[in-house]
Amino acid sequence: MSVQQMFDLSGQTALVTGGGSGLGRLIALALAEAGANVVVCSRRLEVCENVVKEIEALGRQALALSLDVTDPESVRQSVDKAISHFGKIEILVNGSGMASESPATEMSLENWQGMLNTNVTGTFLMSQAVGRHMIDNEYGRIINISSAAGFKGTDPEFIDSVGYTTSKSAVMTLTKDLAVKWGRHGVNVNSIAPGAFPFGMNDPQVPGTLVERAGPIIASQIPVRRLGSEKDLAGAAVYFASAASNYCTGQVLALDGGISAK
Repeated sequence: MSVQQMFDLSGQTALVTGGGSGLGRLIALALAEAGANVVVCSRRLEVCENVVKEIEALGRQALALSLDVTDPESVRQSVDKAISHFGKIEILVNGSGMASESPATEMSLENWQGMLNTNVTGTFLMSQAVGRHMIDNEYGRIINISSAAGFKGTDPEFIDSVGYTTSKSAVMTLTKDLAVKWGRHGVNVNSIAPGAFPFGMNDPQVPGTLVERAGPIIASQIPVRRLGSEKDLAGAAVYFASAASNYCTGQVLALDGGISAK
């Protein structure tokens, strides 16, 4: 197998949660560019349908599904529909996420539970449902989207959300534990931990987001002196989804321009 062939996803099916916008959309498009057919899922069906059109314009097949990752029945139905439509799922990207900022002394239980339910429980439920299918087929690639904010504590001026950082740290541990448990079944589980990307939850056009508040300051502290771009994310996603990462599992890739190395 040549190096180029290692990254080829032709004939494979990827299911991307949170795929209708932000980083999830970018990953869905990247996997499609690499050859995969893609099931695009999120709570908002209409945004998924828009991404499906973009994927079909690349010459790939795609399916839009409404999905609530915190609801076991919604998870089961979506996975069943995806398998019924494409026959199997080789790649799962857990990209659905929730963020809500509030000082730790004031964060409501509702906000805390919302972030844990979406970011951690949702990732577990999807991994469980698709993982059973992958184990049966003795092959699978699961990519969990965590965050560079999950590595350590963060100054409140940048991210004032203990619920978000805690949940993303939990996703990293979930990734490692599933990798150990499922490696013998041919299922690799890895995580991408993005830093500051000006998309989705960090859209600079949306008042109050981290990049809108402090984009230039953040960029000045990143060793490569810039925020993340679409292509920075695309390469990492295709690597973990492809045969190029056959011997890589249980790893968390900090995609943050080097800021976690400081």
